Amino acid sequence: MGKKREEVETSHADGVYFGLMSGTSMDGVDGVAVQFATGKTPVVLGEAHISFSKDLRDALFALQAPGDNELEREALAANSLATRYAICCHELQSMSGCSATKVRAIGVHGQTVRHRPEKGYTRQINNPAMLAEMTNIDVIADFRSRDVAAGGQGAPLVPAFHATMFGAPKETRVVCNLGGISNITILSASGAVRGFDCGPANALIDEWALRHLQRAYDDGGQFAAQGTVNQPLLNALLDEPFFSEAPPKSTGRDLFNPMWMDAKLAAFPGLPPADVQATLTALTATTVAREIERHASDARAVYVCGGGARNPVLLRMLQKALENSGVSGVPVMTTDALGVPPQQVEAFAFAWLAMRCVAREPGNLASVTGAAGERVLGAIYPR
Repeated sequence: MGKKREEVETSHADGVYFGLMSGTSMDGVDGVAVQFATGKTPVVLGEAHISFSKDLRDALFALQAPGDNELEREALAANSLATRYAICCHELQSMSGCSATKVRAIGVHGQTVRHRPEKGYTRQINNPAMLAEMTNIDVIADFRSRDVAAGGQGAPLVPAFHATMFGAPKETRVVCNLGGISNITILSASGAVRGFDCGPANALIDEWALRHLQRAYDDGGQFAAQGTVNQPLLNALLDEPFFSEAPPKSTGRDLFNPMWMDAKLAAFPGLPPADVQATLTALTATTVAREIERHASDARAVYVCGGGARNPVLLRMLQKALENSGVSGVPVMTTDALGVPPQQVEAFAFAWLAMRCVAREPGNLASVTGAAGERVLGAIYPR
């Protein structure tokens, strides 16, 4: 009887969902339209990317640190975000051929501006009510707060989705997201799932590229490829307590921000900018490889998603760091190899989390976040 009830509830949640993700890189919003059907593999019907304007990016970056008139500035930034999210949803409707009446819900992460689970809060700005008004679709938002309320880190939330989409019996796999922050999901051969943040990824790499190239990111890692890793600087960067902490753990721009980077660089004046970029790239590769060695030394493969998947220099450094760490013979590839393009994975995850919310099924994993138990995540804003 219990199984049939579960099937009925899951079937009730079937349909098309939009997933929206704007991460710590703050370059824009990625969106996917996904068809979920009980007993079938989810199908991506369309994808879209809507860039943020410079003014919005500047406003979001300014909110990363305390400042004057924060409440109003946050509210106005949230309204601007909702507008960009709505544009992305309209694009998804066009790409997927799904009118608003055919979409069950929009799962939207919001933009993280503060993440302090040790103080009992996490803040993803958004205006989901405005988004519901602009799209005439149910909106599900604020996924992290319930996990934090249950004593968890509130992040990462994607491992449950990774387990559903990418797990394989009798084979340990690692899914590595290289966004603004790096995180890994360990899908063990036993079926156990773990996941946690490793440290900075594109957040610092992008910042250095912006300063010296006047570009938002290091295209293809070309800037880093021109430099040489400075080992003393890398050692100084690695001398951060977060890297040695045991999971569950999560982090963000509250810690790994330009001020943190500049404080480390102050002891190394005069380094060529390309050497600094190479070293920041090596920092990401090294911290990820160390965590894989510590917690997933039996991994058969590492599958990368997020913006860093488009940086071949970073991927080569990660492969080399794994070899040097003793996790040899483990190939590094993107999630394309598992049937999901790397730029779709996180938005796909929030479509899945929205579907789980509609079904009243848990979206977190206590083994990942450290929460007191599994919880239904998200707040619903009806159309």
